[in-house]
Amino acid sequence: MRTMCRSDRTLRKTWGVLAWGIAFLCSLLLPAGCREKAHQALPSPPAVTVGQPVSRQVTDYLELTGNTQAIQTIQLRARVAGYLEKVLFQDGQVVKREQPLFAIQKDAYEANLQQADAAISQQKAQLEYAAAQFERYSRLILQKAASQTDVDNWRFQRDSAQANLFSSQAKRDLAALDLSYTEIRAPFDGRIDRRLRDPGNLVGSGENTLLAEINQINPIYVYFTISDIDLARLMKEAHWVPGQARTKEWPIYIGLPTEKDYPHKGNLDFASISLTATTGTLLLRGVFRNPDGKILPGLYARVRIPVKEGAAFLVPEEAVGHDQRGSYLLVVGQQGMVERLSVRTGPLVDNLRAIEEGVTGKEWVIIKGMQRATPGKQVTSNRQESGNKANP
Repeated sequence: MRTMCRSDRTLRKTWGVLAWGIAFLCSLLLPAGCREKAHQALPSPPAVTVGQPVSRQVTDYLELTGNTQAIQTIQLRARVAGYLEKVLFQDGQVVKREQPLFAIQKDAYEANLQQADAAISQQKAQLEYAAAQFERYSRLILQKAASQTDVDNWRFQRDSAQANLFSSQAKRDLAALDLSYTEIRAPFDGRIDRRLRDPGNLVGSGENTLLAEINQINPIYVYFTISDIDLARLMKEAHWVPGQARTKEWPIYIGLPTEKDYPHKGNLDFASISLTATTGTLLLRGVFRNPDGKILPGLYARVRIPVKEGAAFLVPEEAVGHDQRGSYLLVVGQQGMVERLSVRTGPLVDNLRAIEEGVTGKEWVIIKGMQRATPGKQVTSNRQESGNKANP
């Protein structure tokens, strides 16, 4: 009996030690778990980089598309019949004004010219004889040695000879003109296409045979269209009037597909007299210098027309966000809170976006880490201090 009581006391003591150990372990583990939960519940605000907008003079442009076109295109045709004797150029060659290009057989036309010269000489002789006879019979009739019929006859002979001389001179001019047509020359400085007839072919027989085409590409035209909305803006903000296209120089710029920006400067020189009813666009044309001939007709061109110039605030392009409400910036306000700022954007200038409305220049705009910032949440901002504060 005494032994059993001793065993019960030992068992109760063992369970008491175990209970105390479990309680001690809980007292050690529980605060660590609570501290971990507290740490997870209060994370540090995300870090972002902020900068202030930069003030700069900015030119606002209309950006359009167009195509280049030769300022003149001439089809060279055979205006007289004959065998094509020579082709005096290489296909695709740059040619100068009055440079010989084709030669048509001219023997028959030289003979026609000589024949016309001979006819003129004959008519001059007849005119001189008829004029002398008329003068002589006019004196004889005063002496009553000739009749009035003779005087009238020689007056008729003289006038007929005069008319025949005029006719012969006109035929000579035509013969000389036909002879000049046997040599086809370049009408201007330009670039000639491939020949369409080879030497030895009969050309101009019953038709004006097309021999080649030649383009004048210095200067060169760029045709493009502008919408009615952009046209209204150009007229309102820039005070441009279509009828002044030639009386006042209005600069425009173009860039070709392989070029950066808009390296070519020209002027507007034509505007159509009415908008196209189906598209609501107006056809415009610019003219550009092309001394080296690198701008070929038919090229796609990016067109830029200046509208207005003024001061604007610039921020990095990647700092501008867009949603259903429009464009916006994320700025850091009091106590590091992120705020959404609605803005109206302008042109892109050197990877910086002009902000026309919505900023004062004193805001701290998030320029790096926008994806980590949420309006109404707190962030840790690192201010970028430099001469160009908005540049990342």
